[in-house]
Amino acid sequence: ANESWRSGGIGVQVFPPNECERMITVQGLGKSYGSTVAVDDVSFVVPDGQVTGFLGPNGSGKSTSMRLMLGLDFGAGSTSFDGEPLRSVASTSKTVGAHLDAKSFHPKRSARNHLRMLGQEARVPTSRVDEVIDLLGLESVAKKGPGGFSLGMAQRLGLAGAILAQPRNLILDEPANGLDPQSIHWLRDFLKSYAADGNAVLVSSHLLSEMQLMADRVVVIAKGRLVADDAMDVLMSKGDGAGAVIRTDESSTEQLRTALEVEGYRIESRGSDSLMVLGATTDVVGRLAHHAGVPVLELSAQQASLESVFLDLTDDAQGFRTGGPQ
Repeated sequence: ANESWRSGGIGVQVFPPNECERMITVQGLGKSYGSTVAVDDVSFVVPDGQVTGFLGPNGSGKSTSMRLMLGLDFGAGSTSFDGEPLRSVASTSKTVGAHLDAKSFHPKRSARNHLRMLGQEARVPTSRVDEVIDLLGLESVAKKGPGGFSLGMAQRLGLAGAILAQPRNLILDEPANGLDPQSIHWLRDFLKSYAADGNAVLVSSHLLSEMQLMADRVVVIAKGRLVADDAMDVLMSKGDGAGAVIRTDESSTEQLRTALEVEGYRIESRGSDSLMVLGATTDVVGRLAHHAGVPVLELSAQQASLESVFLDLTDDAQGFRTGGPQ
């Protein structure tokens, strides 16, 4: 792990599970710029205790949706945090922490003073500022202005501001942009731990392989419209190439194929003794093999990649054609 990012001890407030309905609820978000519809009737929830990935091609409306959720832009729809609109909560900074722009700082105000300023609004003690500086590995630049920060260091400062008041919800737009691999690994563990403490986390990213490791749920939009909202494992099971691989003895392969095809599954051969059952789970394939009296020598799940599922969902929303030369 990157030594400048301290692991563990994230200092998150923990509330009793029945104290309130802990989630972000988004209903009917909409935004147009003249005749261009940027966000079109987008609704989803960000449950407590989970990391929800927010995905979409460039120009799909992700950032606009996040701004609408936070009341930073005018448009249709509503968003509630733990059952309340943001304008009604007692403390905005303790309800939701947001980081939408990696360079949203006064360039000459020091990192520590930037966080102190945020801390005064959030009514958090100076000791919390120092704790967050330590946690995010900002000690070496705490007295410097962020105008000269690298993108990765600016991301750290933005995340520090977002978690300063220990908010119950986090909304982060591309927080891994500009980070090195060690810092991305740290960020993944941090956000998963933050969510595991009972908080709701919404994070967008173009790093699909990283999102597949981080997110429990995935919301996908394209051309401003919602195209997917599922648990990660459910979404992966719908992708091309997802299914179960089963190996039996060669004399039983055709018997097994017949039993599976009767149930409507598509089958691909994987050598003389193995079959790929597309769209099936290992539980289903194992039971069917048992009922058919076929010996199971090996049975494993095969998932599609989030990248392949994402491209399938958004292919017609790209401004260019995917695939090889035509």
